[in-house]
Amino acid sequence: MALTISLVAMAASLLTPSLVGRSSALAGPSAAALFAGTGVSGYGSAVTRGGFGGISLASPAVAMASTPSGNGYWVAAADGGVFSFGDAAFYGSTGGWRINAPVIAMAATPDGRGYWLAALDGGVFTFGDAQFYGSTGALKLNQPVVGMAATPDGRGYWLVASDGGVFTFGDAQFYGSTGAIRLNQPIVGVAATTDSRGYWLVAADGGVFTFGDARFFGSAANEAIGTSVTGIATTRDGGGYWLVAATAGVLPFGNAQFLGPSPNDPPFSPTAAIVATPDGRGYWLLQPGDIPTGFADPPPGGGAGIVLTAASQVGPNPDAGLGPFCNLYGPCEEWCALFATWVWNQQGIAIPRFAFTGDVYDWGAARGLALGPGQVPAAGDFALFGTGPSSLATSTHMGIVAQVWPDGAIISIEGDAGPEPNDTLAVIENGPYLPADSVQFNGDPIYAYVQP
Repeated sequence: MALTISLVAMAASLLTPSLVGRSSALAGPSAAALFAGTGVSGYGSAVTRGGFGGISLASPAVAMASTPSGNGYWVAAADGGVFSFGDAAFYGSTGGWRINAPVIAMAATPDGRGYWLAALDGGVFTFGDAQFYGSTGALKLNQPVVGMAATPDGRGYWLVASDGGVFTFGDAQFYGSTGAIRLNQPIVGVAATTDSRGYWLVAADGGVFTFGDARFFGSAANEAIGTSVTGIATTRDGGGYWLVAATAGVLPFGNAQFLGPSPNDPPFSPTAAIVATPDGRGYWLLQPGDIPTGFADPPPGGGAGIVLTAASQVGPNPDAGLGPFCNLYGPCEEWCALFATWVWNQQGIAIPRFAFTGDVYDWGAARGLALGPGQVPAAGDFALFGTGPSSLATSTHMGIVAQVWPDGAIISIEGDAGPEPNDTLAVIENGPYLPADSVQFNGDPIYAYVQP
């Protein structure tokens, strides 16, 4: 079963308690089961400034940035929609723009009067007083962009790719990269030093790489944390940093202090990012699985019913306590295929309730409904992970394609997945990611799609 991490998205602007900047980045109501939180959780001096009650996003939440005062923050979605909380002002978004690739990162200007959004293809979008200094949107990258950091004066920024390639713009200087190093796990985040003369890169296994005047205070690479690291944030003086795992576990190094969550027991709300307060005495965690998502941008087309049914199930497995792999969709056994075929059944598609993912492929191939891994899926299709349908060893997992971007990136909804203990997994949102990079993102390639 592939361990998946959810990096998801959102839209428009929320100034507690009233909603402003409403755009097409909002979708209709969702009946999602969801996890227990509010989407953003604060620890230490970080105060949660509002929730997403009654709001269904058009694409999952993926990134977050703090205002200079620490009294507000922005959250960005994969469609480039932006929500603002507390004293964060709304300066615009790409919600409804039909962007080429999903947004995966954001950074705020030093005065808090603007922000940048960065997309998976390295495209950069500017709002408020954020200036455009360049992008990789027109370049053919070896690997997709996964992170962004701004220089302290706001006159430049770095983009980092999953292979650790670093791209500099404006007054951001190049101090090195891991682009030529064979990494054990892909890079998932970047943070800059306070004087802009260095930066840290963090990998999914918790490995930390330092460049320029960024100092090494330790890593989680050899700590057997049992899940993936999804982000990094630094202390105010750069004398330490926090790593956050998909389980919401926070690992402090240097002068960074552990502030929670404690206890941190399952079920875990998949955690996509960590953002430090400006005073360095707290941090927020972004947990997209807590936020209802309607998957309306990019639009799901004819697969809308399938996607909304799948999205309505996102959340912890209520039957997990009944025994290993017990679930709502069939017998107590590994259940990603049981979940996916149940969703199709709810939409009137007469597929048997297969337990083995390889049988799903065989069913589709016999009816001319199977697509190869290089073909473009549609929302509502099944995505099959592994190398082929012949055995449990080769056909390892499956999910439902929920969104597809023009560049080919997808978000999938998957049962029997996530950062839980192996026999108590959940239904999660996974992505955005490029199917061609599924090995590094999910641990297994996609070998086929099956159409309804």
